[in-house]
Amino acid sequence: MIVKALEDILGTERDVSGPGWNSRRLLLASDRMGFSLTDTIIKKGAALELEYTHHLEACYCIEGKGQIRAADSETWQSLEPFTLYALDRHDRHVVQATDADLRLVCVFTPPLSGQEVHRDDGSYAPTENLE
Repeated sequence: MIVKALEDILGTERDVSGPGWNSRRLLLASDRMGFSLTDTIIKKGAALELEYTHHLEACYCIEGKGQIRAADSETWQSLEPFTLYALDRHDRHVVQATDADLRLVCVFTPPLSGQEVHRDDGSYAPTENLE
């Protein structure tokens, strides 16, 4: 059984930040669950264009207000607490925190290693097999 508190993650190598975001990585590939789980904050006003070409991602909003759209669309969908979005086609997308920081619980498959860095196109490189 794995039990972790967010306070156990803060300030460790699992607490990763970039321009406009902070990802607290609760479960990673090394935890051998077959997926990773993050508690992610997108800062108010930040707009991130991302595309996970090697991962599928689902995000569940638990705090804040924001919006999301496919990168090739002008139509924005509202994000607020108890709203989910799933990138089931490796969708290139823009997610933006509007009225406040946006807090998301995110699941990635394959799981993140924890050392990923967003590449120029917003994606992560393929995850290495950690078995």
